[in-house]
Amino acid sequence: MSTHIQSIVLMLLCGIVLNSCKPIKPSTSTSKTGVEFPQGPNNEVGEDQRTVTGQQFRNSPEVMREFRAAWIATVANINWPSKPGLSTQEQQEEALKLLDLLKDHHYNAVIFQVRPQADALYNSSLEPWSYFLSGEVGKAPEPWYDPLSFWIEAAHDRGLELHVWLNPYRSHHTTGGDLSPKSLVNTHPEIMVPLKNGMWWMDPSKKATQDHSAAVVMDIVKRYDVDGVHFDDYFYPYTSYNDGQDFPDSISYQNYLNTGGSLSIPDWRRDAVNSFVQRIYNEIKAEKPKVKFGLSPFGIWRPGHPSSIAGMDQYDALYADAKLWLNRGWIDYFTPQLYWKINQIPQSFPVLLGWWKSENTLNRHLWPGISLYHGGGPENVDETINQIMITRGMLPESLGTVHWSISPLITYPNLAQGILNGPYKKQALVPASPWLNSKLPDAPKVHTKIEGQKVVVSWDPIGSEEVFKWVVFYKYGQNWEYKILDRTYKTTELQLHRTTNENQLALSTIGITAIGRTGNQSSFNEIELNMK
Repeated sequence: MSTHIQSIVLMLLCGIVLNSCKPIKPSTSTSKTGVEFPQGPNNEVGEDQRTVTGQQFRNSPEVMREFRAAWIATVANINWPSKPGLSTQEQQEEALKLLDLLKDHHYNAVIFQVRPQADALYNSSLEPWSYFLSGEVGKAPEPWYDPLSFWIEAAHDRGLELHVWLNPYRSHHTTGGDLSPKSLVNTHPEIMVPLKNGMWWMDPSKKATQDHSAAVVMDIVKRYDVDGVHFDDYFYPYTSYNDGQDFPDSISYQNYLNTGGSLSIPDWRRDAVNSFVQRIYNEIKAEKPKVKFGLSPFGIWRPGHPSSIAGMDQYDALYADAKLWLNRGWIDYFTPQLYWKINQIPQSFPVLLGWWKSENTLNRHLWPGISLYHGGGPENVDETINQIMITRGMLPESLGTVHWSISPLITYPNLAQGILNGPYKKQALVPASPWLNSKLPDAPKVHTKIEGQKVVVSWDPIGSEEVFKWVVFYKYGQNWEYKILDRTYKTTELQLHRTTNENQLALSTIGITAIGRTGNQSSFNEIELNMK
């Protein structure tokens, strides 16, 4: 069967799944959802150009919701900055190009690595400045600036969520230069162990490790306006990092036994990781409930789950019981790294995704990670689009995909354009997280003014709830359309008439909704334009 025919079959299958799954509609009953709805319209009515209809909460016309994110890695200068030692201006220019790329291609989130090796790409009193910024551990950018603050503001001004990505245990990477006196390997040697490949790792079982890494996470959550905290697949290291030998924590385990512990070494290691994951989730929610916590573990929990799957056993190799974290709801979104192709039978993308869906018993966001590194040829563009569409068909309640990484979008322009022309043609909002926050922002106060052949629409925020985005809905003829604008906008323009297939359609109705930080949407109030 040709790749083209395979793609058609896959698309048809996705259509069947989509048609059989009705998306959950937002309820307008506070007794069912506990959502606080705004009372009455906030729109300002003019003399003869608009009238407000609806005096209570109203759902908006349909707007696409899908988490569209890309990882931006700083370790080994994979994605940013392009090399150590760039000036502040050069670093910032590179950052803005990446963020503009995501915005222009209708992404809505970035997962930005701020702690690649127990260091900081931000101003920290707990860990030294990162080698990957300057080429020297502990050296601040020159001229001084805080990269994380810069990234957050620039991302938010483009309507992109920013999730900070941290490696909880890795303390020195082989590309991170020589061990510096300022490195945590030297300032906290009591929690460090060397690996055969030259890396250093914190001992996850030690309370001092857990306390320190938790303090780093919470320092960021408290001081920075982040949308999420993200861990990847690095818990205990891959066995290849230590030449296949066991992790060197025999002294820690013996100390555990001496204090009355009875777990086996594998269970003891998993317990250390499990308790840390749960701790991070609880501490984030206690400090800032609206901040999401996400994990992107290795894509296979254990071989044979489901039965056709073969591959590495992260449960026994990385001591990561990722299924437990999902089952217990210790995360807000779950992004298993499903970097394999659809027809790669032992690690098939849809088969693994279906299994993880079956384990999502608390209905957290399940947004799989996919690899863009298959290349930029037509077959690989097709593979990427098919994976996005399969995800939509299998997970209609909360759509989303995370792309590893941003680099192929630059290296393969036809891949980026294919995604934009296909599944990402329309802008999308991030799906709401009702367990984080149920309060809706108030609808804005809207003003319209006709100037020649265009309508100038402006609006004022109402209420204290923070607004992250605006959705402007407009109707020509019978069809609603929309555009999503970031927080910097307070005005936009629309044409009074549109010519379609030689028919001229008049702009008849508009409406604007406010979107809060966790994706909640305000009431929708129509404004009818009475063109006489």
